[in-house]
This record gives sequence, structure tokens and C-alpha cells, in this order.
Amino acid sequence: MARTHTYLINGSFDHTISPFDRGFAYGDGVFRTLVMRHGLPENWPLHYQKLVADCATINIVCPSVELLMSDLQQLFLLDETAVAKIIITRGEGNRGYTPPAITAPMRVVTKSAMPQYPKERFSEGVNLHICETRLAVQPLLAGVKHLNRLENVLARMEWNEQTIADGILLDTGNNVIECTAANIFVRFDDMLITPSLTECGVAGITRQRIIDLAHTIPLKIVIETFNLKKLFSADEVIICNSLYGAYQVKTIQGKAIKTGALAANIRKALKA
Repeated sequence: MARTHTYLINGSFDHTISPFDRGFAYGDGVFRTLVMRHGLPENWPLHYQKLVADCATINIVCPSVELLMSDLQQLFLLDETAVAKIIITRGEGNRGYTPPAITAPMRVVTKSAMPQYPKERFSEGVNLHICETRLAVQPLLAGVKHLNRLENVLARMEWNEQTIADGILLDTGNNVIECTAANIFVRFDDMLITPSLTECGVAGITRQRIIDLAHTIPLKIVIETFNLKKLFSADEVIICNSLYGAYQVKTIQGKAIKTGALAANIRKALKA
């Protein structure tokens, strides 16, 4: 049956990706990762809105919501919980960086098993590494989840310990930006602070959801630039993404961090 497949390319189980596709050749495209549950994409309006916005930033026409929903419904069973990744590229082009005047965007939807996260990450918190790899400043792409993720790949190669959940990424000015696969928040009293992403970094959907619902905890949201010194002095630190929700951070680079119930409260709010 078609649903045993793990990916679709332009709505077909039989299509292939051309070596001249600009996503393959140059990382010229965007993507989103989300949870599929009971045949439906979680938080789909926010994911699609961000997909459209990211495509517009690099001047790609985003496929319609009807096309993407058709792909998801073909690929995922009603009784499964799994991970969907949606990739949109500019499509095929000639050799060279100049994109064709007219392109036909390519869309790929993949299906992966839902990760089995260790239970202690939710009950006890997680350990973070501080990456030596720095994020380059590029305001034109700041916030966009584009396909060129070599900085994240290099950063993720810096540790192999299973006890480390993720690594903190700084920019070239040593400001805290995000983790390799998550956004980050710090709490000081009743203020919940997340790094500004106007120069670099990925603006995740869960980050936006936490910003929108923080008043229900209740906390005041602040978006600003801060460094490691301020990070280490926080009352609490959490990281978040669309798959696991939120983790409490208990150590950073082996140094203990103050902990509380912030991640648990945020997970509860996200589920509500």
C-alpha cells in the first residue's frame, strides 16, 4: 500500500530529485518539522503560516495548503503518531547561483518515527553543551528555517555523550541565540526572556507559541540580546521544539543551573 512509503516528492511516490534541483545543489529552500497525530498535523496553521513566510523571504512560491494536506494524508495513517518533514525548494535550475526567471518549486514530505525521548529528560531536566561553532550574522535570513544548516551540523558533531541533549549556539558576538535543534528561554522572576533573532537563528513554532501563551503562566515576555553570563545567572532555563515541547535545563557545560517547574508548566500550557 502507498502508505507504507516514507516520502513523497511532488505528490508522487515514484518521482526522484534531480541533481540540478537548487535545494540539493545550494540549499535553496526551506523546511518545517512537525508531529502528525491521528492523521492531522499538530499546530498546522502556525506551521503553514511560517512556511509561507519563509518561502516569501527567499522569493519561492509556497505550495498551497491543499497540496500539502493531500501529501500528508497520503503518507500518514490515521492511527499513527509520527514526524513529518516538509521541504520546499526553488526547483531545478542551470549551473550557477543565479536562479532561473521562472521556476517550478519542488515539495518533499517525509515520514519518520517519533523519537523515544528518555523519560528522565522530562522528570529531571537535561544537560547542554556550549558549542564552539558560531552562527554567522545574516539579517536577511534571520528567523528563516532554510535548508543550509551546515552550522548546526558542525555544532552537533562537537559531542557524542548520550547524556547531553543539545548544544547552545552563540553568534560571532558571543550572544546566546538558540540550540542546534531548539530555541531557548530564561526566566528572571516574572520575566521570561528569549534571544532576539533579528541577526541570525531560527524562529521556531514552539518558541512563538510560548511567547503567545506566557501570560497564562503568568510571565511577561521579553525578547532581547544576552550573553552566557546572563544565561548562567537565570532563575530557570528551558529549551523547546515542536517534537518534545519543553525541557528544563539542569546543567550547562557541566555547571549546575537553578531549576524549577517552568518546563512542566509550559508543557501543560502547550497541551492545553
